[in-house]
Amino acid sequence: MGFIHDKLDTKLLVLYIMDRAAAAIDFATLTDLALCDDGIDYFQFAEAVSELLDTGHLAQDGEFYSPTAKGRRACAAGESSLSPVIRRRCDQRLAPLNQALKRKAQVRAELRPQSAGYDVCITMDDDEGSLFSLTLLTPSQEDAQLIADQFLKHPDRVYNGILGTLLPSHDRSEHP
Repeated sequence: MGFIHDKLDTKLLVLYIMDRAAAAIDFATLTDLALCDDGIDYFQFAEAVSELLDTGHLAQDGEFYSPTAKGRRACAAGESSLSPVIRRRCDQRLAPLNQALKRKAQVRAELRPQSAGYDVCITMDDDEGSLFSLTLLTPSQEDAQLIADQFLKHPDRVYNGILGTLLPSHDRSEHP
């Protein structure tokens, strides 16, 4: 028998997870995070999410869910009634997700159609702000998408490559 016993516990669990997620998440991710206890029934969970949407505790934008101010207040008021074991499990399961969500928010690529092709705007931030932003014109949407995809896979390589080119080694043997 698990720590989650009724629909109210399930709703508090959902609000706890949503309050601690670094960004909006889809239903499949929320489900995966919430099914951390033997006491959780999928259908009760799905009904709880639906009711939280109906009561304005959660907001939905397309396929993504996020907590509202009302949901955050309800979580703060009720989270202490969740078992510490459940809170710890959720926090452990949220850590890698939050890291990925944070990285996704800090590394972005956008394609913009232009008369001569497509602009690819790539941006990389850190916790302090913007590290760099670069816009490249490409002849085709396919090239633009390839550049965007490669940047999103390896932003550190792009950033270090640019710095390596613009700030060459200060080794005097390289300079006449």
